[in-house]
Amino acid sequence: MKIFDSLLSLFGRKTPPPLHSQPVIAPDNQTEPPLTTILKTLVIVYDPVVDVTTGKKLSQYMNWNKVEVLAKGFMSDILQTSGELVRYQVIQRFDVDDFPAKVDGYRYDAQTYLNVLRGITPPYMPQEADYHAILERFNILGRVAKEEIDEVWIFNFPHAGFYESIMGGPDAFWCNAPPLKNTDAAKRRFVIMGFSFERGVGEMLENMGHRAESIMEKTFEKLTEEENLWKRFIRYEQTSSGKAACGNVHFAPNSERDYDWNNPKPVQSECDDWLKNFPNFKGETHEVTAAEWGNGDIRKHHVWWLSHIPKTAGRINGIHNNWWQYIANPNQVT
Repeated sequence: MKIFDSLLSLFGRKTPPPLHSQPVIAPDNQTEPPLTTILKTLVIVYDPVVDVTTGKKLSQYMNWNKVEVLAKGFMSDILQTSGELVRYQVIQRFDVDDFPAKVDGYRYDAQTYLNVLRGITPPYMPQEADYHAILERFNILGRVAKEEIDEVWIFNFPHAGFYESIMGGPDAFWCNAPPLKNTDAAKRRFVIMGFSFERGVGEMLENMGHRAESIMEKTFEKLTEEENLWKRFIRYEQTSSGKAACGNVHFAPNSERDYDWNNPKPVQSECDDWLKNFPNFKGETHEVTAAEWGNGDIRKHHVWWLSHIPKTAGRINGIHNNWWQYIANPNQVT
């Protein structure tokens, strides 16, 4: 299957209904099928020319990653980990030969920016990029409202000032960043992902993982104790002794600190029960170490963690057992 072809690839399968802002809440049942979500995605690449003599762009000059390679790897991993329930359809790509404006209008020039990378000049403050200028330039709110696009990816670089993810639209909520204000014209929620081509696919998956954490936290916020399946899913040994499940993005089941994905300490985990038996748990546990999720490799850990996110049929307490339909489409969250 061609996953990424000149940034205009389609993933096959019949497109489901548009991602409307008001989901229909179905009663609990055991058979409601998982929804496949196809995300029509706008890609914006900030990659300015920094060497006018050779015409080299920043990514080439610094020997950083190619956007096409990163996007292909990311989409492949999400397709795999979601059980093919989340598919990206890249609608359009814009390549911008410029540095993005900061919230106060400042833009780096090539020399100043390279001096920041070399440690000669401190990064400009405030660092945050002007999202509203980008929304206006690319008519993002209008295109979301017309259901031409569902999501935006902005490829950028260190100190560009973008969040890993941020949500806009009516009743937007925390998505690893404060919600974008004054974006109700979009008529529905949408997410802007910030991906750095200085980093790899593993870091892209980390961005997606934190998005998942934010959205699932919101999805389950009205449920408590054992009914809050999200809280049960993210348990790890250090905070829930004897009840470790799958952990979270930063903490594997046996982690003792942030990013401790290479810890050899064996612990008992319910992770297989989540992967194989959810929602009809059998109480199965087995001993796990870092070998289970790649011995410290960021991409392998995140693929392992994302693969354990439930994606099966049925609905419990009003929440579907396919959590990916919330992670991919926050308009499903009530």
